[in-house]
Amino acid sequence: MSTAVWPPISSEQLLKEEAASQGCAPLPLARELEWLLAQLQESLHALKAGLEECAALLAPNENGSTLVLTSVRSESLKGLVTRIGTRIVKGNIKLRLSSLPPPRGSNSYELTISSAPQAPILVIEQLTSVRNLINDCLDVVDVTTWTGDAKNANFIAGQLQLLYDNIQEARQALRGYSDVQRPWWENPIDEQIFDPPLPPNVSFHLSIFDAALLLEIRTLEIHNAAEESHSGFSIRDRLAVALGGVRPPVHDEADRTFKYRGQEVRVKEKIRVESQDPALISAMAKLNALEHNVALSRKALNIVMGKDE
Repeated sequence: MSTAVWPPISSEQLLKEEAASQGCAPLPLARELEWLLAQLQESLHALKAGLEECAALLAPNENGSTLVLTSVRSESLKGLVTRIGTRIVKGNIKLRLSSLPPPRGSNSYELTISSAPQAPILVIEQLTSVRNLINDCLDVVDVTTWTGDAKNANFIAGQLQLLYDNIQEARQALRGYSDVQRPWWENPIDEQIFDPPLPPNVSFHLSIFDAALLLEIRTLEIHNAAEESHSGFSIRDRLAVALGGVRPPVHDEADRTFKYRGQEVRVKEKIRVESQDPALISAMAKLNALEHNVALSRKALNIVMGKDE
């Protein structure tokens, strides 16, 4: 039994069609690539909507986010701070630390964010970085959608790589695993942010960790190597304990010295408090999903382009 083609076509055209139907020619792959590039344009529109939602969560709003800061199983630290966008605009922290005596007539030492117009602004660098990275992603999407060659697979692959890198970096910054936030001893806060000014022997360090606001308070003392003992406590500390004083609290930095404001210092007391921020948690969840979607798009495009490892 034979099969005929109607209307009749040339032998050369018949061979091309047979090869295409068997997947032996690049024609089906080219069609698949064309289809995928068209689908990726739709994916970019959805990606842009997700990025705009993340940007809205980090944008300043009228009320801001008021977060409670409380130490666990003690009353060493209690307070409230208000975050508007990347800034802390209000804050009152009450400290009860043995190494930071309160003023006469008070049972705690208060740190209050200054409301004076000329006071320096307390900015969380990680959130500034996240916001900038999201804005960069939105620019990449616009370039890819409106001004770039949507049918150029290499161009689209490069844009997806750029999007993936920026989204991943933004997510890492919200997790606290980023080089944007410098160590506390390298980045002392401006004392004039507070009213009255922050005492010189107190370090106030605010950052983001796992989408939560992380506050670390340290009381410091000038390091004197001549007084240091092998146990990690100075002779003065050991003498005070022997006379009935309070033993200095043990923490993970007790045996270290740091270069802080041009001086070698030791950390006498350290307290670490986290406060969950719903807006940041939501932003990180969205960034996780966006990163996953971009990774899938990159993988699909690499497979069709023959670049999959």
